Amino acid sequence: MKIIAVGRNYINHAKELNNPVPTEPVIFMKPDTAILKDNKDFYYPEFSDDVHYEVELVVRICNEGKHVASKFAHKYYDAIGLGIDFTARDVQTKLKERGLPWELAKSFDHSAVMSPLLAKTEFPNLNELEFSLKKNGETVQVGNTKNMIFDIQMLIVYISKYITLRKGDLIYTGTPEGVGPVSIGDKLEGFIAEKAMFSCQVK
Repeated sequence: MKIIAVGRNYINHAKELNNPVPTEPVIFMKPDTAILKDNKDFYYPEFSDDVHYEVELVVRICNEGKHVASKFAHKYYDAIGLGIDFTARDVQTKLKERGLPWELAKSFDHSAVMSPLLAKTEFPNLNELEFSLKKNGETVQVGNTKNMIFDIQMLIVYISKYITLRKGDLIYTGTPEGVGPVSIGDKLEGFIAEKAMFSCQVK
């Protein structure tokens, strides 16, 4: 299982970080050791003073695919979940200034919160699916798949040109605007529509 993540997939998020709006997907990877599931606590890493939450819709790949055609892309994922792409923003800024990859800022242990997965058939319209994140009971991010620059099927087509997709792989599809820092003691809760998907305590 591998985690393929998408950066800057919502226009307003790209703008809030003063990044250009991409003309093709921005792709990076997280290792399987990044996964944090079962509502386990997130322990603030010692190498950063500025860890940010980024809530994202996650899709699970169900068939192996290489060079997937657009008309078949919907057959390559079967489940939807919600996650957080934790980002050590201070580390990322230093890496970007030096023109280096983001992995140390994005791929550290337990940086990928993951909810249980739900069959995609449970959702009547995956192209207009709302999700949100609360921090200490206050809504801090609200996203909707209709605002993705590159939708789920476009991502599957694009990624599979370069990387073979395998059953069980996860794609973190990008975060909407509203990202921000977490502190020890914060409680993060993720929702798809009104359904609670995960809860994560920062320690």
